[in-house]
Amino acid sequence: MIIKKVSQKIGEKLKILSIKNNCKYFCIGANKTGTTSIGNAFKELGFVVGNQRKAEFLMDDYFKANYKNIIKYCRTGEVFQDVPFSCPNTFKIVDKEFTDSKFILTIRDSPDQWYDSLVGFHTRLFGNGKLPTWEDLKANDYVYLGWAYKNRQQLFGLSLNDHPYDKDKLVKYYEDHNRAIIEYFKDRPNDLLIINLSDKEAYTKFCRFINIEPKKVNFPWKNKTTEI
Repeated sequence: MIIKKVSQKIGEKLKILSIKNNCKYFCIGANKTGTTSIGNAFKELGFVVGNQRKAEFLMDDYFKANYKNIIKYCRTGEVFQDVPFSCPNTFKIVDKEFTDSKFILTIRDSPDQWYDSLVGFHTRLFGNGKLPTWEDLKANDYVYLGWAYKNRQQLFGLSLNDHPYDKDKLVKYYEDHNRAIIEYFKDRPNDLLIINLSDKEAYTKFCRFINIEPKKVNFPWKNKTTEI
């Protein structure tokens, strides 16, 4: 058993060493735009996708603008999605660190559709069937106790006087995030793919962007409700 565990750890380290200089792909669309499906598609194609739970623990570093551990984490895989990569400005940091990287901005049909998807998911995850309150978020132990409570305030610029799902502020966040990404890459069309997974040509566009021949028609939907 000990020998097996040692062999596994050695294998993991060798795997990391073999991919640390590979081209990296960052899915930087806001959560609930199909980012998990992008990750699943990369996995099916044999790419090494970063461990999302480990990435979620990096949000404290993100809020402190301390990107050292985030950069270190990026050396453990080839593909990264959801927080902190779906958060504002992270794409600028990793773009400067990994100069040959490619970026995917996933979007929904409309800001309202994105908001409804986010609210519906959080209602199930945090609110036990109702729209979560600050108290619900504070008591939830997703990642760790209070993680969702703290992140909502800092990520979306909400105060306790606001409703945690204030539609105007969340929609503005979504629109500003997308706008900033598009502006940043406006002169680099080959480095950014903007994709809506409801587009019937989405998977083909995705494969073309990563220079792989598509072997299927649609994205793999493992579980549409797993994205935070």
